[in-house]
Amino acid sequence: MLLEKRNQLIENKEIFISCIVPVYNEEPNIYTFFTQLAAHLKNLTDYFEVVVIDDGSSDATISKLLQLPQECHIKLLQFSRNFGKETALMAGLEHAKGEVAILMDADFQHPMVLLKAFLMQWGEGYDMVYGVRKNRDNESRFKRSFANLFYWLMGKLTKIDVPNNAGDFRLLDRKVINALNSFKERTRFMKGLYAWVGFKKIAVPYEVQARAAGKSSWGLAKLTELAITGITSFSNVPLRVWGFIGFMISLISLIYATYIVTITLIYGADLPGYPTLAVAIMFFGGIQLLSIGILGEYIARIFTEVKQRPKYILEQKYGFEE
Repeated sequence: MLLEKRNQLIENKEIFISCIVPVYNEEPNIYTFFTQLAAHLKNLTDYFEVVVIDDGSSDATISKLLQLPQECHIKLLQFSRNFGKETALMAGLEHAKGEVAILMDADFQHPMVLLKAFLMQWGEGYDMVYGVRKNRDNESRFKRSFANLFYWLMGKLTKIDVPNNAGDFRLLDRKVINALNSFKERTRFMKGLYAWVGFKKIAVPYEVQARAAGKSSWGLAKLTELAITGITSFSNVPLRVWGFIGFMISLISLIYATYIVTITLIYGADLPGYPTLAVAIMFFGGIQLLSIGILGEYIARIFTEVKQRPKYILEQKYGFEE
């Protein structure tokens, strides 16, 4: 019954699609991207909206968006400052009204021709259809190694299955959207949440296109912060590991202390050993600082959550009055 309804909506072009697009300093791409996106969506349905989230752009992105023709069905959320892509996606999902939502970037790296394939898989009964990169040849060797290490760690440290090379380019059914909107947490790792909510899902491989203009704002610092957020949001293994290390060090220290006391009682006090003592103090001091740093990451995220600040602040909303 469900499949029949979905396929009927697709065949009659009656499905309401919300396309969620976060933008940040995308002025050169605005007109070309959104006019092409609207044309692709018109081929799929008669009912759609394009929810654009401006994440504190400093160029003419806003003015370019407001100049787009009405046929593009633009609905704009303008943040008061840069809150980050994860927050922008969250805001888009909260404001989307469609039966399905399609998340994509405005830099042309996500191929629009894949939207039909996404919708067909939804018609087959899948509640989440996500794009998976066929390769990362357009990235540096360091970035590829960093990504591989991150996915390996997520697989080992967490109980969720985050697909390798799967990003935010995906289609979500309304029940998946409602599930994601039910979360109260402020610091989010969306790729982990997509996996955590479950539901029936399928991957669609695609070739990453070249950026039409500009350059990525995701440097090493942002990627590292996102990776730490992902691990600390879904795993307490780092805390347990350092608890185990602390136990083992304490056990070794107790055995060594017993040995020293025994030797001293049998042979008397032995003065040499100051270099060994200094090295041991510095080693254990470093271990303590590292463990405190890991504990601090978790405490900092608790601190962020308990302040209960708004997840984002909107400066303006356009197009939602209709």
